[in-house]
Amino acid sequence: MNAPDPVAANPMPHVMSTYARLPLALSHGQGCRVWDTRGRRYLDALAGIAVSTLGHNHPRLVPALQDQIARIIHCSNYYEVPLQEQLAARLCELSGLESVFFCSTGLEANEAAIKLARKFGHQKGIQRPEIIVCEKAFHGRSIATLSATANPKIQEGFGPLVEGFVRVPLNDVAAAESVARSNPNVVAVFLETIQGEGGINPARIETLQGLRALCDRQDWLLMLDEVQCGIGRTGKWFAHQWAGIVPDVMPLAKGLGSGVPIGAVAAGPRAARLFQPGNHGTTFGGNPLAMRAGVQTLAIMTEDRLLENAAARGAQLRSAFEAAFGGLPGVKDIRGGGLMIGIELDRPCGALLQRAADAGLLLSVTADSVIRLLPPLILDAAEADEIVTALVPLVKAFLAEPRP
Repeated sequence: MNAPDPVAANPMPHVMSTYARLPLALSHGQGCRVWDTRGRRYLDALAGIAVSTLGHNHPRLVPALQDQIARIIHCSNYYEVPLQEQLAARLCELSGLESVFFCSTGLEANEAAIKLARKFGHQKGIQRPEIIVCEKAFHGRSIATLSATANPKIQEGFGPLVEGFVRVPLNDVAAAESVARSNPNVVAVFLETIQGEGGINPARIETLQGLRALCDRQDWLLMLDEVQCGIGRTGKWFAHQWAGIVPDVMPLAKGLGSGVPIGAVAAGPRAARLFQPGNHGTTFGGNPLAMRAGVQTLAIMTEDRLLENAAARGAQLRSAFEAAFGGLPGVKDIRGGGLMIGIELDRPCGALLQRAADAGLLLSVTADSVIRLLPPLILDAAEADEIVTALVPLVKAFLAEPRP
């Protein structure tokens, strides 16, 4: 028996096999469309996993980035970076928080949040501070964020995990209150406002309000991971704003730079001054190019009213899917907010990734059985209809097949 060809198994043999890739490579894009290296066109309903807020080749973003590249790309945090202050001021204005730390990824933003919680606890005299996290959570793949995450598949093989996390079900305030009565070491509650990798599971409005009240009573930090659901994706700047609350710590990333790597942690009065020089840092975080991307992204979103568009297009998609799939055996739920939509099936549906791509549609499947749609916030009504037209027959055909 011949040994398998390693190049055939991995068409990029010198790149670590950390991703199960589809056999296509994207070449360029325009708006909500992308083309692969063979010239095939796709409607992008994934936006690089909620990253490409303004789509591709945006006529006001690209010149701004070109201008910045010609000025200075990187300078180090040894020096003042005026664009940091500009972007931080805008984020504080939009969020009601007080200060921002810039990094390069959502993982780094969540690491910083965990460090803030531990620093907060130590300043209260708690030597082994603990953080309440949620079932089905995903906060990253570093050792600390992996420990806060609730996915045994991605934790396997990387133990021992970091201690200091207490897990409760999502949308179960009573469980968090029970922890408060029994565990004096808890210093924070940390959750995604809408779980992304866990299956597009929203924290209910009453849950967010109840956790805010609990954290106030206990003098805990409420830390809301808005890495995937923030930056206008649900129709408000940050998904928790639908509940009318303000967190103490808010990690951000993904859509803030419209494709340029960026992460941020915004903090309110309880946490804004916890970090002092030497407590935390980053080489690439807050570089002028990323800051220019963030400033320009927020400006374009405001000028073009993309929050309103996200809400409208999201309602259009949800309504169309509910009409198409209502009562259809095999479709368990349609949920999310704005342009963050999950369609849960009653079986694993990873096969739909390739089938959708073959039909000219890019999307993802998460939590094994949830179709995830995260299109650019510039999506128009005709493009939303096109997503429905392409996806509905694929799902119906898939559900009509005999189960393996």
